[in-house]
Amino acid sequence: MYKIFITIIIACLLPTAYCSAQAESDTEIKTWLKSRIAVLADSSMHGRGYVKDGRQQASKYIRKQFRKYHLKPIAHKRSYRQTYTFPVNTFPGHVDLSIDGKNLIPGADFIIDAGSSSFRGDHLSFEKVDLSVIKDKEQWRKMLTTFRYNNKVYYLEHVDSLCKLLGLKKHYFSMVLPVGCYIIPQKEKFIWTVNKETTHASVIYVKDSLFKAGIKNISVNIEADLIKNAPSDNIIGVLRGDVKDTFLAITAHYDHLGMMGNKAIFPGASDNASGTAMLLYMARYFSTHPHHYSILFIAFSGEEAGLIGSEYFTKHPLVPLSNIKFLTNMDIMGDATEGITVVNATEYPKQFELLQNINTKQSLLPQIKSRGKASNSDHYHFSEAGVPSFFIYTNGGKGYYHDIYDKAEEISLNHVDSIVTLVINFLKELK
Repeated sequence: MYKIFITIIIACLLPTAYCSAQAESDTEIKTWLKSRIAVLADSSMHGRGYVKDGRQQASKYIRKQFRKYHLKPIAHKRSYRQTYTFPVNTFPGHVDLSIDGKNLIPGADFIIDAGSSSFRGDHLSFEKVDLSVIKDKEQWRKMLTTFRYNNKVYYLEHVDSLCKLLGLKKHYFSMVLPVGCYIIPQKEKFIWTVNKETTHASVIYVKDSLFKAGIKNISVNIEADLIKNAPSDNIIGVLRGDVKDTFLAITAHYDHLGMMGNKAIFPGASDNASGTAMLLYMARYFSTHPHHYSILFIAFSGEEAGLIGSEYFTKHPLVPLSNIKFLTNMDIMGDATEGITVVNATEYPKQFELLQNINTKQSLLPQIKSRGKASNSDHYHFSEAGVPSFFIYTNGGKGYYHDIYDKAEEISLNHVDSIVTLVINFLKELK
């Protein structure tokens, strides 16, 4: 009884910021986050991309949550939405590949280069091309003239060595290929992406283990559709504080890759349903625990296509960027077994020291790693515009990223409740 009494006394002597962030148990926080991640990564959201209006369904859900937690639109707007458009290449129909009559599984056995054009051919012949024989750029240019769209599929061996020779990333390699269908064998895990352009070629990355001697024919059916003006929304709400025109910003992107054809869904649970769920939790928390400053909540779209939503906001800000005191961006919040990394930690050492001190005093996370500037999430354009910004991501988990396996049930949320406590206390302590 005496020990319990002493514990209560010590707890009450802690700064109120630390106590108030513990309004719920660790289990309750995880359960709440898990349920929101499950909604955002559900198959009904179609990967929150550009096929079957997945991103628009996610936008509606987030706006509903903003209303629930009494966030207000920015004063001169009646809506949470900041709408803009950009081009994006999509695969809304067939994405089929078969080898000698055996149908391969999209996302598991192969992926389409995100810039690929439509292509259809049945029982195509199969020609291997050894790219290791290329010794210079001129030799490569000559080889390009030999590729013909003549009822065959080219199987390109040793692409990595050629890319190294030419100083190209594999993604850009596909952009120089002429019209036709090309297969590139791959040992590494598949990582898909989004492309704003269409290439001349149709490029397919296939598990190298599926190709054996004696292949007779290949059938391909790819239906691509370049949407020149795909509508997208940044979703913005505010909780006003005592200082109404000075803001702390909490951000996360809610878009993901969507669907590759009508079968393969990229759920994006870790990237970034988890960060979006965290943003919604912060909205819920601060709606009942008002901050001294106003808090701006922004759920960005277009991140996977190149940080487009956050760039658009910084070029068309709904509040003066100079009025944003600090921005905290959360992207990939699924498993902090090995702690977190803070991008821009070296740019803002005072704020990073505050974060570390809170973590140490409360024994929250096993490690907080420091990282410098990087253009790898939505904090970047704000940081470049002079807004003090952190991008926080977790270290740990199964490594599912930009693939069909990044599902809600694969996320552990280890130590993520501690991140909630850490970020809330950090925001409360910012001066």
